[in-house]
Amino acid sequence: MTLRLILMRHAKSAWDDPLMEDHDRVLNARGQRSAQAMGDWLRDKDCLPGQVLCSSATRTRETLDQLKLPEAETDYLRRLYLAGSDVMMEVLQSAEAQTVLMLGHNPGIAEFAARLLAHAPDHPQFRRYPTCATLVADFPQNDWGAVRFHTAHPVDFIVPRELTD
Repeated sequence: MTLRLILMRHAKSAWDDPLMEDHDRVLNARGQRSAQAMGDWLRDKDCLPGQVLCSSATRTRETLDQLKLPEAETDYLRRLYLAGSDVMMEVLQSAEAQTVLMLGHNPGIAEFAARLLAHAPDHPQFRRYPTCATLVADFPQNDWGAVRFHTAHPVDFIVPRELTD
């Protein structure tokens, strides 16, 4: 049994209200379109999570909602809000489904993606990991608790502009 991770950065958020707490920022119109396109892409690829590990921030929750994926066990975790790669790994190691979607934030998510993989995908945007960028990676382990850095193999990496432009 191969484990699969769908690692997604939240979609583009609004900066309209300078007094709004960062945790509470919402998606802008472009972000909503990007998340919808990414959801279409995941469904077309039949890459559907059995579990979702999502930052508790409003923009990650809205990204998940706009994906319109089939219902899956979902955990909204404050620990994933602006988390670094070590915290993200700890959270991932507690996962239970064979395919897991993790939704988070930069810079942590870009660092996490780079540290997970045995080799980076050949994509010019991978290191930058723009909003709503999504990595699909497979692990040779059959238990999330056994997953380690530098062991995953990239299956796909895509950014929303490839789907919306």
